[in-house]
Amino acid sequence: MKVLVLYDYPPAPGGLATQGDLLYRGLLEMGVDAHAVHFESAQEKEWYYRWFKPDVVVGVGYWGHTPQLVLHPQRFGVQPVPWLVADGYIANYQEVLNALPLILVTSAWVKEMYVRDGINGEIIEILPVGCDTDAFIPYSKSDPKIVAVREALGVSPEQLMILTVGGDAASKGAQEVMQALAIIDAKAPDWRYICKVWPQPRTRLQNLADLEMAMHLGIQKKVTYETNTISRNFMPYLIAACDIYAAPSRLEGFGMPQVEAGACEKPVIGIMAMGMLDTLVHGETAFLAKVAQRIVVNQVMVGGESGFEDQHTVQFKEPRTVDYRANIQDIAKHLLLLMNDAALRDRMGKAARVRVVENFDYRIVAKRFVQIMNDKLGID
Repeated sequence: MKVLVLYDYPPAPGGLATQGDLLYRGLLEMGVDAHAVHFESAQEKEWYYRWFKPDVVVGVGYWGHTPQLVLHPQRFGVQPVPWLVADGYIANYQEVLNALPLILVTSAWVKEMYVRDGINGEIIEILPVGCDTDAFIPYSKSDPKIVAVREALGVSPEQLMILTVGGDAASKGAQEVMQALAIIDAKAPDWRYICKVWPQPRTRLQNLADLEMAMHLGIQKKVTYETNTISRNFMPYLIAACDIYAAPSRLEGFGMPQVEAGACEKPVIGIMAMGMLDTLVHGETAFLAKVAQRIVVNQVMVGGESGFEDQHTVQFKEPRTVDYRANIQDIAKHLLLLMNDAALRDRMGKAARVRVVENFDYRIVAKRFVQIMNDKLGID
């Protein structure tokens, strides 16, 4: 089997790049003849098509990347298999996607979104995102690298560190977490809430709004927003430095950081919806807050990034849920329980690692990919 993997290559620290890179690594370790190339590099992709002659081109992205992941390889007679996430709705490319023999998605919820929006469910297979369980491992709190992380973040050894990681924190549920922390502050042990966000212009205003909320809640001295650029090499130590990973996300097709936290033996606060229903087990590896609100829209405005002219309006025949909000009282209850019970944190963390190693290790995902290619496309 010869596989060309399209993603943000060489990989940046983001989720889609990591998703593609771990599949690529897993295939190479299995002995599969594979190469990686940036999904937008038309010239380099064509170069691989011509001399490498891949059996399949698997491209990581969302439906809006259909021109780069599907249409481009098709122009050269190469079989594309997109591995897609969802962003709440699929507004375009249904005809192109439905003509494919196979589409991979990251979770049952993502499949549900694609089927809801007109994609044939019979051609969709679920392939979860892999996790590097050799890098994301548990560390002792006394490990010098973990001590250094906590010191740099201003978290003392006796304080509980709650962590959220994302391009921005609000989309990962940070505002709901802050409101929950404000509710239990007087009853909880000494804590600090760290939000590690990616430095980018589009999130600057959101970060300011989040910090303003912390001020109004009276917990601003306990909340820190870290906006430094970091590499994937640092992520295992950042996550391992926390006591609880909190991300009851508003939109989550898989939840890679939640899985990585589990690999580090950290209990997770999530939401009882979307991709986290595949990756987390309520009461065993995580606590999942109930859904308090669904954000529903009747139309959206899209543009060139989605294959439309600028400011094109897509009107839905039926209203679409495009965002979720977790129940704040549930988050508060679950946080307080975990914060007051170190044995529970330890027990749930250990169960979480077992689940990640058995189900989401990147080598297992690569083997599953090869099996799907064989079963669905007859490619050995």
